Amino acid sequence: MSPRRGHRPREGSREWGRSRDLALGARFAVTGGREGWVRMTLTAVGVGLGVALLLLCTAMPNVFASRSEVEDARYANLYSQTVPPKADNTLLIAGADTTWHDDDIQGRFIEPEGRRAPLPPGVDHFPGKGRMVVSPALKNLLDSDDAKLLRERLPYKVTGTIGASGLVGSHELFYYAGASGLKLGDSSLVTRLAEFGKPDAPPEQTDPVLLLMVLVVFVVLLTPVAVFIAAAVRFGGERRDRRLAALRLVGSDRGMTRRIAAGEALAGALLGLAVGTGFFLLGRQKLGTGELLGVSVWPSYLDPTPTLAAMVAVAVPVAAVLVTLLAMRGVVVEPLGVVRAAKQSRRRLWWRLLPTLAGLGMLYPMIGQGHENGDFNQYLVIGGVLMLLIGITALLPWVVETVVVRLGKGPLSWQLAVRRLQLSSGTAARMVNGIAVAVAGAIALQMLFTGTQSQYTESTGMDPGRVQMQVEFSGPKPLSGVEREFTGTKGVRAAVALARSEYGDSRRNPENTNGLTVANCAALRELATLPSCEDGDVFITRTRSGYEDTDNASEIALVKPGRQLYIDPSYDGDERGLEVPWTVPANIREVDARKDSLQEYTSLLVTPAALPSKAAPAVFSDGVYLRLDPSVPNSREYVRNVAARIDPLAQTFGWSASQEDVKYTSIRTGLFIGSAFVLALIGASLLVSQLEQLRERKRLLSALVAFGTRRHTLSLSVLWQTALPVGLGLVLATTVGVTLGAVLLKMTRTPVTMDWASVLTMTGVGAAVVGMVTLLSLPPLLRMMRPAGLRTE
Repeated sequence: MSPRRGHRPREGSREWGRSRDLALGARFAVTGGREGWVRMTLTAVGVGLGVALLLLCTAMPNVFASRSEVEDARYANLYSQTVPPKADNTLLIAGADTTWHDDDIQGRFIEPEGRRAPLPPGVDHFPGKGRMVVSPALKNLLDSDDAKLLRERLPYKVTGTIGASGLVGSHELFYYAGASGLKLGDSSLVTRLAEFGKPDAPPEQTDPVLLLMVLVVFVVLLTPVAVFIAAAVRFGGERRDRRLAALRLVGSDRGMTRRIAAGEALAGALLGLAVGTGFFLLGRQKLGTGELLGVSVWPSYLDPTPTLAAMVAVAVPVAAVLVTLLAMRGVVVEPLGVVRAAKQSRRRLWWRLLPTLAGLGMLYPMIGQGHENGDFNQYLVIGGVLMLLIGITALLPWVVETVVVRLGKGPLSWQLAVRRLQLSSGTAARMVNGIAVAVAGAIALQMLFTGTQSQYTESTGMDPGRVQMQVEFSGPKPLSGVEREFTGTKGVRAAVALARSEYGDSRRNPENTNGLTVANCAALRELATLPSCEDGDVFITRTRSGYEDTDNASEIALVKPGRQLYIDPSYDGDERGLEVPWTVPANIREVDARKDSLQEYTSLLVTPAALPSKAAPAVFSDGVYLRLDPSVPNSREYVRNVAARIDPLAQTFGWSASQEDVKYTSIRTGLFIGSAFVLALIGASLLVSQLEQLRERKRLLSALVAFGTRRHTLSLSVLWQTALPVGLGLVLATTVGVTLGAVLLKMTRTPVTMDWASVLTMTGVGAAVVGMVTLLSLPPLLRMMRPAGLRTE
């Protein structure tokens, strides 16, 4: 019965009707036969890929917290100035890090001093001398066939593995080796611990520019995900609208059709949530056993933060409904069809510029702030960058429509593509929105990192063309033996071994002291310009390297020919020195120190024969500088093996001309890892979107083939339909990305410089992803271009 005239339906019945419409739309989505299930599958996969990446992002806080917790729990300050006294609950520990090719291996020698000595986290027993416990990844590496040189360097028997509680990731290379005879003072790397763990310290001050980078990285990586999810819930839009026209024919009103469409989108979004959760769980296990750019985690680290995960679970369905309702505002569904195919009014530009202008307005107050004026306003940074990137999605449909409406003449494939774009420019722009947003963000970040790199990179003063590796020993080593060992090492062209000692003007408590360097003539020539040199010569440099005041007049006055000096003098309260008397020879000569001297501070240069034999124990090796033969494979591994054989605590490192800030490098590594995931999402989502577009046009393609259109022509038309929006999108992305990058550089008070190679690289990467997706979509396209596709039931 119809309600009485003037009787208003109760509010509850109205709400019930809306819920019923949503449920009816969800029912149509899951009971629409083969076509309905294909549409649902495409939507679920598209939404699921985005949800999986969002869930991965919600796990990032737990990843950072878990890694920091492990690092703090196993922390041992090897350079601590306060050492506890020996007791039943202490142990001696020494650093023994090494490198295998490009992978860092962290190692510790441990020697318990009592029965209650603390065990390192993840270790259930102390390894004895000549034994070690290792991480699972290091055990696998040592067992591999190509790790022979590493097994020679770590010749200890493996007696156990380190548990997850003692490692920051599944692929971390770490070991604890048993030691005997460690002594405090023998090396700066030996210390005593009563417990493992990092002491509480005041929070470290964060660099405002680095914090800005972190915020921008997160916004740039997450915005394309949101754009892709919004596009995925609109898969199958044209067929859906035709179904809604049939509903209008049987009596539903416009509001009901919109709610039914929202119900279909809601069902796809909910299924996408389930699919995305499955993708995330599979990826979580895979990521927990893999490694990316040298970073690994445990699966348990990838547990999403409950609050953030709940926000994703709510936001995705709500966004699906809102996007669908917004899209339906531009479509008139009538009983006899959808008035979308009619000529549309031209898109207006003015309101599409508002997000971009709003983003610039949010960022403008922070221009010129730099490092000194406090932290950047996080809300303005996030809002400004987000609005600029979202502005691309508003501008791109207008750009595509404005350009394609002016296109016309050309080959048949071109005309087919242009006509299709003129009829559905919004659909074409929607498919490209994600890649355009991602490229724009990547360009802006590349400009920011390139522009600020010099602020976080400092020169080491080293010349890697002159010296490739350096070895520093933990204690005194005989000079002749060290030089002989490295000179005969495979892959070493030259070895420069230097030794140090100290001299004073009296046996005990000298008023004037200085250091001296002992080496052969070839090595001394790396420190100063020598006119001639024989074993037994002594030199004093006119200048001192490493000092603000380079004048060496005071030391020259101290080292007069015939003066009595004492090598290794003694001091009250310290251990007694050797107090070896030494008379400065008459043939001492003044020379000029090299500006690129391998050693700083000491200016008295002595050949071995010029010192009395009793002084030999007071002369200890200062390290070895090595020139390597680049044609010899594994030359660096041979050097590390020799250094470990001479001194297990020796430190080896390669020379580089510059050194980057650790936090800056970590942020950039995180950007690369996040970009890899986003690019994978872009490629997968574009492929799903492309397949959905081809499925929508299956009957049209079959009809064209049936009328005699060549497959070659249709394939080219599909290629043009992809290439034109992508090209326009990349041009717009480059413009917005360069603008955003320039604003960010202005905010950090950095000169705006254009690295066009990087900009073109980012644009090329985006184009390459689209090209790969297009190639992968060709096989299904060829299968669809058959006259049999017109068959229907």
